Amino acid sequence: MATTQLDATGLKCPIPVLKARKAVRSLSPGDTLEVLSTDPGSVPDFEAFCDTGGHELLEQAQDGRVFRFLIRIAG
Repeated sequence: MATTQLDATGLKCPIPVLKARKAVRSLSPGDTLEVLSTDPGSVPDFEAFCDTGGHELLEQAQDGRVFRFLIRIAG
């Protein structure tokens, strides 16, 4: 279960990542953020977001048009 969920469905790049970056500011190290997005560009964007921020991409899945990312916040 994620600490926080961010629904970024219907938003285009780079808005989902920008909203995730803002959400991370209110979370503590070790918390998890679940992001839902319908933008296919989110896949490489969130991989890069985790790499550059030191966050751990715990899970990445697709259900129809919705991409789901579960991210553990770096500490």
